[in-house]
Amino acid sequence: GVVHRERGLEPLRRRGGPGEGKRREAKGTREASEVTMKVSQATKTASSSAAAGLHRFHSSSSASPSSQGGTFLHSKRRNLASKAQRSQAGSCSFVAGQQQRAKTQTTTKASANKHGAKGTNGSALGSNKMSSKRRHVASRAASSNNTDSFDEDAVWRDSFVTMEEIKTWDPKAGPATPLLDTVNYPVHMRNFNKKQLRQLAKEIRAQVIYDVSNSGGHLGASLGVVELTVALHYVFNTPEDKVIFDVGHQAYPHKILTGRRSAMSTMRKWGGLSGFTNRSESEYDPFGAGHSSTSISAGLGMAVGMDLRGKKDTHVVSVIGDGAITGGMAYEAMNNAGFLDRNLIVILNDNKQVSLPTQYNDGDQRPVGGLSNALSRIQANRPLRELREIAKDITRKMPGPIPEMTAKIDEYARGMLTLTPGEQSTLFEELGLYYIGPVDGHDLDQLVDILAEVRNSSSNFGPVLIHVMTEKGSGYLPAMNASDKMHGVVAYDVATGKQRKGGSPAKQPASVPKQPAVTSYTNYFADALTAEADRDSRVIGIHAAMGGGTGMNRFERHFASRCFDVGIAEQHAVTFAAGLACEGLVPFCAIYSTFLQRAYDQIVHDVALQKLPVRFGMDRAGLVGADGATHCGAFDVAYLSCLPNMVVMAPSNEAELMHMVATCVAIDDGPSAMRFPRGNGLGVDLAANGILIPNKEKNFLGMKGTPVEIGKGVVRMQGSDVALVGYGTSVNACLEAARMLSTQFSISATVVDARFCKPLDNELMRSVATEHAYVVSVEEGSTGGFGSVLSHFLSHEGLLDRNSRGPDALRSICLPDHFIEHGTQDEQRAEAGITASQIAAKVLEVMGKANLAASMLIEIK
Repeated sequence: GVVHRERGLEPLRRRGGPGEGKRREAKGTREASEVTMKVSQATKTASSSAAAGLHRFHSSSSASPSSQGGTFLHSKRRNLASKAQRSQAGSCSFVAGQQQRAKTQTTTKASANKHGAKGTNGSALGSNKMSSKRRHVASRAASSNNTDSFDEDAVWRDSFVTMEEIKTWDPKAGPATPLLDTVNYPVHMRNFNKKQLRQLAKEIRAQVIYDVSNSGGHLGASLGVVELTVALHYVFNTPEDKVIFDVGHQAYPHKILTGRRSAMSTMRKWGGLSGFTNRSESEYDPFGAGHSSTSISAGLGMAVGMDLRGKKDTHVVSVIGDGAITGGMAYEAMNNAGFLDRNLIVILNDNKQVSLPTQYNDGDQRPVGGLSNALSRIQANRPLRELREIAKDITRKMPGPIPEMTAKIDEYARGMLTLTPGEQSTLFEELGLYYIGPVDGHDLDQLVDILAEVRNSSSNFGPVLIHVMTEKGSGYLPAMNASDKMHGVVAYDVATGKQRKGGSPAKQPASVPKQPAVTSYTNYFADALTAEADRDSRVIGIHAAMGGGTGMNRFERHFASRCFDVGIAEQHAVTFAAGLACEGLVPFCAIYSTFLQRAYDQIVHDVALQKLPVRFGMDRAGLVGADGATHCGAFDVAYLSCLPNMVVMAPSNEAELMHMVATCVAIDDGPSAMRFPRGNGLGVDLAANGILIPNKEKNFLGMKGTPVEIGKGVVRMQGSDVALVGYGTSVNACLEAARMLSTQFSISATVVDARFCKPLDNELMRSVATEHAYVVSVEEGSTGGFGSVLSHFLSHEGLLDRNSRGPDALRSICLPDHFIEHGTQDEQRAEAGITASQIAAKVLEVMGKANLAASMLIEIK
């Protein structure tokens, strides 16, 4: 507490040597009476303002306490505070403008220039217009009214791109970028003036819009940080200084500035650039990303490492979004950063979404979690920050016991001015980080000034958090207007923003019941869960800030009170579900396979150990295409099948998926998990496969499956020479391989759909092993998964012993022991060796037909 109190009083200038305290005491004594009078005056001003109400205090901000005590700010803090305050005004205008969006807008170049001028002039401190907007920002914390139309008049900047300008682009060559053409690396821009920097930001934004229109990818996040990225590379000496982007999907401008512009067309394609930061791709990517909430921990480790290696003149900057900062790991890192007191700059990129995927719903939805409200309060309360700056600086000058007394005055003032009674400081400062902001993240001039001040401060200033306000999709009207800010997109028409997602599905016959059009496994899962919830009021849906990606938003449309978005907090999601199960409810955790890894201890300790019936629906299992290795769901079968009390299953098609949802609901004596892949179903006849399809004549929701017998597999094709035992959707590749073997080589293959990895169908697997000379298991998962479970069972049964009744040969086909990078799913499966042709070639090899296998592999290549 003492260390934090001292840090809180002087976070940007470290304490001096033995004589420093005496010098301060002497100086403080000379000024004590004047200081005491000013503290009293500031406190009285604060008290009267608080009594009149925070909104009235905002409207009278021209008499702010900072004007009364500014002479006591030392030069660096005075400059930094002044710049931050100017930027805060612009930030308030920016945020308020977002809440006043009109349903229609003009997009001519002339109006955009006019609007840019308004946006600049509107940021003057103390204006009546700004006071009104600050009041609007404060009220936003309570109302959180979101709209889907953008008002150019409020926030349009000269670094944004108008629709009229886009019309002038060459469809093949893209936008004209004369200044950007001179920049291959950050060093090439560091002699630019601010006007040139703004032009550079505009050209980068245009380049991102054009590149992503052709390749697809994460557009909104990258557009939101253009100015911030330019400022970072301008101010800091990258790559010697380290800039770490959390998650990394906002790093497209960063890639353009760091030697990768010419390869942007290969983004997320096989052999091309990663959609995230990647250490193997560039020295400007100091840390790989893909999962959230890691940047502060990595940055702190780098900062400590630099200190230990004697690198005193380098800086580390961690850029983390308001969604990623909801993850518990971020708070663990900030807590440790405050304790270690090492130099670290954290930039909170706050676009007021608190994880955009939560905003995919059709209706207005408030960002998830208490942190959103806390950030809104910080955004609205500039007078509080001014008074605290005065109190901190005054306290340093006072002798003896006076600092402790004035610190209490400071805390008392905070309690009066904060919107939440009893809150005494920002959460970040309680964790030990000096807080600066909010700062307008699209005001490039102010960003450069503030970042430069922080960089040039004393070399031992400790951890600092700069709160930067941005808007996802900024500078491109279709993204600004989109409900999801064009977060993740496929290729699109750059003039309209309309995505090229293929034609409409064929019309279905007018018969009843109607066969639904083929859709994604995600949607089939959500619809099946909806059907179960329609019949059982205990069914609950839980997701971790991935309502769109997991299908939970479809579920929420029908059962809003039974759908819980817990934020980017998978650990909490699992134990929260365990608590629900304790109360007799039927919780489903809908979490990507790769993200569920983050909650493994909770699965083991809080669920499996206690035999609590929590259900896990693991989307994106297996290879996931363009998102690459960071999002690959390779390990869930291995890490779940080894747990006692756990039921582990995988469907081979969409009908099986719906049956397994019903099966999970029926399992009430322990946990269960099911995995399913990214992509669309096969288009099987749902009704013929036992799925109850909703129609107008029957009043029920969703598509209802029927529970299957636990631990029972199914023979999909009967043969005699070889047995292909598939797990999950790999069964379909086995069926195709079996047809190849039959038609091309007259080899008769049995195909088994294992359905369950745990409990394994012992009887079926025993018969498969004793009736076939060759057994090959196939799965789209890592080593240690289904193949290992099958091999363990057969060895335990003695069926692999010499002279046993078992097969002559057993082989396991699974993902190789290395990470597979981004590309299409077909390209990735070919790399992994799990396509139908490769399975058939493996069978030929096992059967001693190596020449035939080699020729088939040559044909494949």
